[in-house]
Amino acid sequence: MKLNIIPVKWSDEGVLMLDQRLLPTEEKWLTLRTYDAVAAGIKDMVVRGAPAIGVSAAYGIALAARTFVGTNVDDLKDEIEYASDVLAKTRPTAVNLFWAIDRMKRTFDQAQAEGKSVSEIKQVLLDEAKAIHDEDIESQRLIAKFGGELLQDNSTVLTHCNAGALATGGVWGTALGVIRGAVDQGKSVSVIADETRPYLQGARLTAWELMEDDIPVTLITDNMSGHIMKKGGVHAVVVGSDRIAANGDVANKIGTYMVAVLAQRHGIPFYVAAPLSTVDLNCPTGDDIPIEERDRAEVTHVKNNQLAPDGVGVSNYAFDVTPNDLVTAIITEKGVARAPYIESLKKQFDK
Repeated sequence: MKLNIIPVKWSDEGVLMLDQRLLPTEEKWLTLRTYDAVAAGIKDMVVRGAPAIGVSAAYGIALAARTFVGTNVDDLKDEIEYASDVLAKTRPTAVNLFWAIDRMKRTFDQAQAEGKSVSEIKQVLLDEAKAIHDEDIESQRLIAKFGGELLQDNSTVLTHCNAGALATGGVWGTALGVIRGAVDQGKSVSVIADETRPYLQGARLTAWELMEDDIPVTLITDNMSGHIMKKGGVHAVVVGSDRIAANGDVANKIGTYMVAVLAQRHGIPFYVAAPLSTVDLNCPTGDDIPIEERDRAEVTHVKNNQLAPDGVGVSNYAFDVTPNDLVTAIITEKGVARAPYIESLKKQFDK
């Protein structure tokens, strides 16, 4: 692989985010110096993708601690609680956000129980955020290994949205990590990326990542995938996820459900790649997953170009839920889970 992109980083100046709103035409890094700015970066999709959102939130809490100017631990706790609430309100569907926030709050509570000072707790929180980031990259490497073994040599894989390095802590990605893993294992794999309306993550981000890595990629419109499958041009589908329910129902970018239905109709395996931090065992089924609705302008406009008439009614759900019976396997850093998912996913947490 040539590409070694890390979309969010910690620096002495603050949290660095690659502004994914500008890709692929401009590569611009933003320096976010407050947790409010980090929250805005998550909400406004400077950074996106469930694992990357989780890493960003962890750094946001570390930043809240670093910018705290008091000396009282209880006051620092209040600041962390407030920052956590602000960050938690950014993207409701991505469970990695809440997982990372809870982990950082538990780390604070442990440090406080041990009698650490404000300055010591600041360092502990930064160390924990960096550990979350490092662990995420390692989990992507393992997902790439296990998932890559499922893909056949000389195969073509369809993916939806962007579940690459840009959507994670970096380097591998989840769905694109599976493809990179297969290539790393010496297999010849090409990719079909659908554009992923309305935000065009497939056209802007997935195509860019794969071209940078010299992995053959063909861009199609969202409404073309059924035709390509019918012609025999797709051998597997691999997508990421923003939340996986305990029963294996999968929330992912809007349009994923349609791709899964088409894959089943044409006998094509449908794989989901995600770290265990995306699996929510406290969420029984996909019906319990909150689905984010975003600004109508994302549908009526592409950047500043208006496509639809003024005043038209708009529905802009950001995610949909694919039922578990359409999912061939779920690939995590602990291996490959298959139905019944309520058993296989739980076992992965016990490994």
